[in-house]
Amino acid sequence: MADDSGQGGQPGPEGKAQPAEGNAQPSEQSGQPTAPGEATPSAPQAAAPPAAPAPPVAPKPAAPAAPPAAKPAAPAAAAGAAKPAAPAAKPPAAAHPPPAPAPPSGPTEPAPPADLAVPGYIGSLQAAIPGSVTHTSYWIGDWTIVVPAARILEIAKYLRTAPDAAFDLCSDVTATDWPPRAERFDVVYCLYSIRHRHRVRVKVRLADTQPIASVTPVWPSANWLEREVWDMFGISFAGHPDLRRILMPEDWQGHPQRKDYPLEGPGELLMENPLDWRKLKQAKEEADIE
Repeated sequence: MADDSGQGGQPGPEGKAQPAEGNAQPSEQSGQPTAPGEATPSAPQAAAPPAAPAPPVAPKPAAPAAPPAAKPAAPAAAAGAAKPAAPAAKPPAAAHPPPAPAPPSGPTEPAPPADLAVPGYIGSLQAAIPGSVTHTSYWIGDWTIVVPAARILEIAKYLRTAPDAAFDLCSDVTATDWPPRAERFDVVYCLYSIRHRHRVRVKVRLADTQPIASVTPVWPSANWLEREVWDMFGISFAGHPDLRRILMPEDWQGHPQRKDYPLEGPGELLMENPLDWRKLKQAKEEADIE
């Protein structure tokens, strides 16, 4: 019995030999044998039905935005540049302060306007007593005449008795102190005429310790007024009937209205030993008790 294995086939189930893998097989469509090893194309498969659309997916909420990252710190040089510049240094003070202004040497005596007539009693005084008026001024409706101190009593009598003057009231006597001036005091007499209703100021310039004649015989009202000037300024009125202090105590030191009077009052500034003032006052009190 012949060996079928030599034919390259093996018996099938029905006893028929099956072709070997290497043998050509007729094509099912064309009937032609296919080349060995060539795959037989398979029949086209039917197109798969379209897949059902996927259900819509709800969008996820957006994640919160992250806070902005902190800026890196500026370098020290930049931080220093951002600061405002320091104010400029103040200019140095002057080495020497400006000198203080010089004290005034006297009051201003404005001359009367050119179109203003001088009162008749001033002209008659100059005619009656030559050299009696050294200066005439006018300020805010008031006339002022400056007269020599040596002739004050003579001038006062004329102004009191002259018909065109008739200054029958001495309303005030006062003084002003101008230490830089050689004639440091101005004694001022304020006169008024009840009959003519006019007024005038009479000024007399005096040096320190220079006396002046009292006008009490002409105007009795000048009695206490001259006492006040003596008390405050130390100006002596020759011929005064009772020249003594009227405001300050009799044992008071100095005259308070003088410009050189100490602001602290009397005491050690006027006496070398402050106890001298107390001893003087105590001795006066003991004398009054005895």
